[in-house]
Formats: sequence, structure tokens, C-alpha cells
Amino acid sequence: MSSFNNHKWTLALLPLAVMLTACGQQGEQAAGHGAMPPMPVSVVKMAAADVPVVTEYVGQAVGSREVEVRARVSGILQKRAYTEGASVRAGDVLFQLDAAPYQAALEQAEATLKLEEAKLIRAQQDHDRVLPLFKENAVSQKDRDDAVAALASAKASVAAARAAMKSAQINLGYTRVTAPISGVTSAEARSEGSLVQPGDAGLLTKISQLDPIYVKFSLSDNDVLKNQQLAASGKLRQPEGGRYIVSLKLPDGSTYGREGRINFADRVIDPTTGTSAARASFVNPEGTVRAGQFVRVELKGAVRLNALVVPQKAVLTSQQGKMVWVVGKDNTVEARPLQISDSANNGFIVESGLKAGDLVITDNLIKLRPGAKVVPQAAAANVAAPAAAQG
Repeated sequence: MSSFNNHKWTLALLPLAVMLTACGQQGEQAAGHGAMPPMPVSVVKMAAADVPVVTEYVGQAVGSREVEVRARVSGILQKRAYTEGASVRAGDVLFQLDAAPYQAALEQAEATLKLEEAKLIRAQQDHDRVLPLFKENAVSQKDRDDAVAALASAKASVAAARAAMKSAQINLGYTRVTAPISGVTSAEARSEGSLVQPGDAGLLTKISQLDPIYVKFSLSDNDVLKNQQLAASGKLRQPEGGRYIVSLKLPDGSTYGREGRINFADRVIDPTTGTSAARASFVNPEGTVRAGQFVRVELKGAVRLNALVVPQKAVLTSQQGKMVWVVGKDNTVEARPLQISDSANNGFIVESGLKAGDLVITDNLIKLRPGAKVVPQAAAANVAAPAAAQG
């Protein structure tokens, strides 16, 4: 650290040191004896290790399929056949429109088909009678051509009538509005007695498929670039093929019991937010994760290689940024500025400011001052250190 930075940190910590020194002097005068003995402190020795990295984002759950149920023919809505908000299966009847006009149209189309079929029979009979006579020169060429044309016309009329009947059958079927997918329904958009029309005006309800369920979140461009740089420098090992494991924290803080996988990652950056869209898929048979819920998305699978991790409770925030107290030469306290990044193992990965072998103090932090004498003890074996220091 440069002498300028040392001076800056000393100035930043001076008010705290003055206050603590004054308190110490008052204690000495009251006790009537000399300097305070060195304070026992818990320390953690920094050691490099491979550390799993967990990155957290805010996400929102959405149905893996979101379908708008609309009327495909016009008519009066007679009945809603489902319970709003309930689960339905593909093919279940949701609404019933007035079918009477379409039933009448079907019957008319059936009658027209029968009429055209009768005409076809007559044309076929005339054709079969005229052709032998034409071969014997008993009828003219015109009679023969008329019979052939009449038969072809009758066949076409039957085909048209059959198509019209099929169309009438389809329209009649559309009066029963069924669920196109399995999922959870929303509230009805139109009530019984309403006149509905095809198109935008024909929206009746929506269905969301919740198993599997998708969770959408945004990846920071800075995070992506940082990981790429760390991977290129050999400090980060990413999961093979980029197949991160995804876990969820629900709104109540609990962890969802099933892991997911990323099934979409946009390569285009949104210029207004500096993020790119991503999506993960989770099985959700019990419907625990609900569409619209905000959740915390945790990406797992990356590993920081030979990283130092400082305990969260050891890190302080000053006007100059993050810092820790370390035990220096002759067991004196030093303030050490830090650059930290990802969370890992209840701590932070250190980018700069510490090295392997440094002793980081984890307790009695507000009682310390630069240059103070301490008695370092291993944190794991010194749970009662704060109480001993207060005695």
C-alpha cells in the first residue's frame, strides 16, 4: 500500500481511535493502574482454496405456456363450465355458446347435401343411358356432351355441399369452447349473456401451464464480462457447456426443493438496462411456484480457483470502502482496505487487499484501533472471546 493510502486510512480511522483512547484513559484512571492489557481477538488465517460461486438474481415466475382462450364463432355466451382459478385439462369444456343457430345451419347444410346427391344420381343415370346410345349413333354429339357435363356439375355440387356441411359442423363444435392446454385458469373475461365475437373481442379467459414453470431473470452485462475475464485468466472454472444449476428462494425465504436448468439466454443486451434476458425451467407438479411470483434465482456450478474468502462478519465499511482488521507485526492491529466480489461460504471472495497467511480479526471490531496490541486466537476455538475482552 502506498504511503498516501496509509495516510488516508489513518485519517479515516482517527476519530474512532481518539474516542477509544479516551475511553481507555478513563478506565485506567478509574482502576488506578497502568496500560490496558492486550485484547484477546478471534482470527481467521487466510488460505487459498477452490471455492464454489453462487450468483443471485431477482426473477419472476411465469407459466411455461400462456394461452388466451377466445371465441371462434359469434354468439351469446350461455354457460361457464369451469371454476375460475381451478386446474383444467386439455379438451375440457370451458364455455358454451348458443348453439341453436349453428345447429340449424348444419341441418340446412345436410339437407342441401342430400338434394345435391339426388341430382348426382339423376345425372349419373342420364349419363349411363346416353353414352351407349351415342355409340350406336342414336343420339347427337350435343346430347352426349350435355350428359357428361351434367354429371361433372352434379359431382361438383355434391362436393361443395359436403364442404358446406363440414364447415357447419365445425362452427357448431366451436360453440363448445374447450381448453387448448392443461393448466390453471384465470377469471372469466365475459359473463353469461354476453354477445361474444371472434378476434380480440372474443377473449374469454386465460390458461397458464405451471408444470413445468419458467422463471425469467436478467443477467448483468458486467457480471458476464467479469466471468469471461476471470475464466480467460484461469481464475474461474465455469460448468461444462455453461450448464449452470439453478435453485430458487421463494418469497418466504425458503428454498424450493427442485433444481432447474437454464433453457434460454438472450445474446442481445438491452441498452436501457445493460442486461440480457435469461430463463430457467423447473418441474412444478404441486404448483408450489405460482405464476407472477417474485423469487431469488441462484446460479451454481462455477468455481473460483485458488481464491481467498474473508468472513462476512470481519468486513467493515468505511468512507474509503470495505476494510478488515488484521494482526500485523508484534501482534499489532492494522487496517487493511479490500476489494471483494462474489459471496461464498458465508464470506466474500477477496480480489485484492489480503494474501494467504494474513490473520483477519473477526470479533471485537469496534473496539480496535490501529497499533493496538492484541492476543490472536483461532476463531473456531475462541467462541467466548468477546466476553473475555469485556472483562
